[in-house]
Amino acid sequence: MLSNLQAFEEYLRREKNYSAHTVTAYMTDLGAFSSFADAEFDDANIDSVAYGQIRAWIVSLVEAGIGNASVNRKISSLKAYYKFLLKTKQIEINPLLKHKSLKAPKKLQVPFSENELEAVLNQIEYPPGFEGLRDKLIIDLFYATGMRRTELIHLKVANIDLSANTLKVIGKRNKERILPVLPIISQQFRAYLSERSQLQHIKDNDLFFLSLKGVKLTDSFVYRLINGYFSTVSGKVKKSPHILRHTFATHLLNNGADLNSVKELLGHSSLASTQIYTHSSLAELKQVYGNAHPRGKGDS
Repeated sequence: MLSNLQAFEEYLRREKNYSAHTVTAYMTDLGAFSSFADAEFDDANIDSVAYGQIRAWIVSLVEAGIGNASVNRKISSLKAYYKFLLKTKQIEINPLLKHKSLKAPKKLQVPFSENELEAVLNQIEYPPGFEGLRDKLIIDLFYATGMRRTELIHLKVANIDLSANTLKVIGKRNKERILPVLPIISQQFRAYLSERSQLQHIKDNDLFFLSLKGVKLTDSFVYRLINGYFSTVSGKVKKSPHILRHTFATHLLNNGADLNSVKELLGHSSLASTQIYTHSSLAELKQVYGNAHPRGKGDS
């Protein structure tokens, strides 16, 4: 019989359809708290702790110099676990029911500029053959669709419709959505598929993007790919697949797309999730306003 922690892990994988990276993060947080409780309290059991014991862990994390945002993420893992235990009737009271998150400053993520995208897509040199076609297509596809990293990794050959210039992705909670792609992307699809067919010993044949060894790409590989190419053209601190997703949304909004359309393209369940991408648009709007308004031009 599975322990509650094992059952929770299965729940995250199968019912919530979380990525392996996300599941690992949840279980690492739970393991860290369980170890703390075992060390600090007699007969401690993660399934039956009181809020005071969780609070002691929070204090220890803060005293160790861990930022409030990171502490909140760890506690959110515990919240999810105790909600699961309530749902499966393993506990009657959630010890975190009245917990309030620590105040954490919101970090404004800076998207890439259109010039940086132009440079990385059209000015740098990519490796010849399969690798170069794949790498450039991955960057172009992130920017052209705003898809998530896990959606790109799990993209299937069968879910690409070259005649309709569309593709289907499986998002969070197994939600499907159809995304349009530009004709130039479909041309890259064809060129890449031609090179892909020459790979030897393909193991994950249903998946669209593969390594040179013919296997599924990893989260870390895709991150390193994006970070590596953008490091040659951008001095921004953060250069990741999510920043490309952020850039996709920001550039659409800056060029007149409405928020609801961007929400659908990103696969968000609510507008609240999409509105975080309006900050950059607002910053640009303020700059235009300041430069254009007579009162914003200074005393001259």
